[in-house]
Amino acid sequence: MRYLVALLLCLSAFAHADESEPLEPEQAFRFAARASDANTVEVRYQIADGYYLYREKFKFSAEPAGFTLGEPQIPAGKVKQDDFFGKVETYRHEVVIRIPLTRSGSASQMVIKATAQGCADIGVCYPPFTQTAKINLPALKEEAHTPVGSMLSAIRQLGGSLGGAAAEFLPVEQAFPVFVKIKDRHTLLVDFEIAEGCYLYRDKFKFTLKNGGATSIEEVTLPAGDIKNDPNFGKTEVYHKPVQAVIALTGDAEKDHKVVLTVAFQGCNEKGICYPPQSKSFNLTLPAAPPVVSEPPPAALPKPAPAEVKHPAPPPPKVEKAAPVAAASAPADTDSSRIANLFKGGSFWLVIASFFGFGLLLALTPCVFPMIPILSGIIVGQGQHLTKGRTFVLSLSYVLGMAITYALAGVAAGLSGTLISNALQNPWALGTFAAIFVGLAFSMFGFYELQMPNFIQSWFNKEANSIKGGNVAGVFVMGALSAVIVGPCVAAPLAGALLYIGQTNDVVLGGTALFAMALGMGLPLLLVGMSAGALLPRAGGWMNAVKSFFGVLMLAMAIWLVSPVIPAVAHMLAWAALLIVSAIYLHALDPLHPPITGFKKLWKGVGVIALLIGAALLIGALAGRRDILQPLGGLRASGEAKATELPHLQFERVKNLAELDARIQGAAGQPVLLDFYADWCVSCKEFERFTFADPQVVEQLKNTLLLQADVTANSDDDKALLKRFGLFGPPGVIFFGRDGKESGRVIGYEEPEKFLKSLQ
Repeated sequence: MRYLVALLLCLSAFAHADESEPLEPEQAFRFAARASDANTVEVRYQIADGYYLYREKFKFSAEPAGFTLGEPQIPAGKVKQDDFFGKVETYRHEVVIRIPLTRSGSASQMVIKATAQGCADIGVCYPPFTQTAKINLPALKEEAHTPVGSMLSAIRQLGGSLGGAAAEFLPVEQAFPVFVKIKDRHTLLVDFEIAEGCYLYRDKFKFTLKNGGATSIEEVTLPAGDIKNDPNFGKTEVYHKPVQAVIALTGDAEKDHKVVLTVAFQGCNEKGICYPPQSKSFNLTLPAAPPVVSEPPPAALPKPAPAEVKHPAPPPPKVEKAAPVAAASAPADTDSSRIANLFKGGSFWLVIASFFGFGLLLALTPCVFPMIPILSGIIVGQGQHLTKGRTFVLSLSYVLGMAITYALAGVAAGLSGTLISNALQNPWALGTFAAIFVGLAFSMFGFYELQMPNFIQSWFNKEANSIKGGNVAGVFVMGALSAVIVGPCVAAPLAGALLYIGQTNDVVLGGTALFAMALGMGLPLLLVGMSAGALLPRAGGWMNAVKSFFGVLMLAMAIWLVSPVIPAVAHMLAWAALLIVSAIYLHALDPLHPPITGFKKLWKGVGVIALLIGAALLIGALAGRRDILQPLGGLRASGEAKATELPHLQFERVKNLAELDARIQGAAGQPVLLDFYADWCVSCKEFERFTFADPQVVEQLKNTLLLQADVTANSDDDKALLKRFGLFGPPGVIFFGRDGKESGRVIGYEEPEKFLKSLQ
């Protein structure tokens, strides 16, 4: 069962590999409101990919007095069995809510306050958050965009409060002021000031142009940076002094043209704090006249405090010609950025050989394991027609289908920024592929034979007779589908290749490297396929038994494929049914008949074990349990549970900042760990069950003061605790050194092995 859970976690991790840090609520759930008519308000949430909102958490109010909101008309959402909220409705991508409005006065402007709550698929759940928008009445043709000032104000407070010392860490606006100049119609200059003790990452810059029409970004040039061995991102280029980005534009406009330039960047302070990724937008008018200095949009920056004095930017440094930075390249994680650097610095054949090696390593991960029973089942399905040549051709067809698909899909993803596997991770695609496996399984059980219409089969047989192995095309297609549906969770090497392709458009090197990686992944599959053909019997009762075994594996694959999109109780019942029925076919309930051989005893023992596990899953599911690893965990007697309980971290609860500061100050040179927890946080439960119960983690933290902030209620004290550390919600683990200062943090769930590395 642990293997199955690893597969599920691996599949979900791939879909969100790009989300290394959670977005702020204003960015994850962009809010806008307008008056659709004199008596109706329309509220719209644009929900980022990988995030969702709960239907029953919406609340709305209006200001000032004289405006009354009626019952919101909330559309039906997608039903989800949530581990903590039960059966709930959720929304992804977008939701539009219409609210009746009653006006008792003649005021032509109102303010609507909207409260919502949502989560990210990476495991972070946000506390309820409130957003506001001004609405002009009786009608507003344009949407009122989400105010950005509140977001930047929160970041300013974050920068001033992290570590408890406002003077030590500057707000992000003061650490990295940004100015944009128009040099001419085809050139923009973006100046970044960098405060003393701070630095910016070169590979975190991202520039996008909206409303450009015929105008687009052709190239972004940055000077060479300083090489830094960064603890977060490895060996990377950074800037410690003011830097200027030169943006070359293409296209001409017949008249002045208004565009919006969005500048994204990320930086850190040498004393230990790393700011979240930042994004600022600037309204620009591209003229034919001399250049002008642009100003940020009015809503993009809050009004400066009276005591805050802005100093003009110093003259920008001389720009050195360097490798162009992709205008739309996304921030890369540590491993993927290193691999992207390998592309830039290594020779062609070194890159190809390295990626072939990466593929061999990836072949040992759970993400590739499901392909083994698929290929083996295909070969076994050939029955008595097996030959060494046939198995080799079938195995090679499967591997080439997978490899070519990886290369083509990878190149397309690198150029477009969208992975095809993401589009296929949905109920329809997974359900269709699972149905194929069910069909193959019943065919192996002998219920029917799958074959094409006679006229197609005759033509196909004629064409295929020249190739030993027959159904080469079908196996090739199965390999292609397996690449994007069954085994999409290849992490760092794939991400690094996509990053390189997206930055340089070098599809030859990037595509060839991905093809080599897929061949490396397929080499063990090729060996397995050939061995299956060499070792399996050719006919008789044994062959029927082997085909039935692979039929059961096909059904298991079908359950695994749809498990992310079905309720937990259905998942448990499906496994229970498969195990119990398989146990019956293995004669788990029948007496042994002579001659009693060792194999008969072995298979009966396997059947009894399968029957017991299936019964446990069935009883647990019907009793309300939803843990496939411990289906009967809640049914044990309390005394017995305590007797078998493993070592577990014991936390001391802190309720507010005053208690937290007092406990840290009283630690007397002892390291401190602060864990943020909430009852509605799924990843917090994962931390409790797996990471904090791991014996090595318990041993590593035995001399550490363990504190926990329960922010379930989302009270003012809870919000203050989250705000102190710049967290949007749990889970979050903050580490403090013996000097009482923050020494590290973990955002989102980490498995025990990775968490132990974070402790070092």
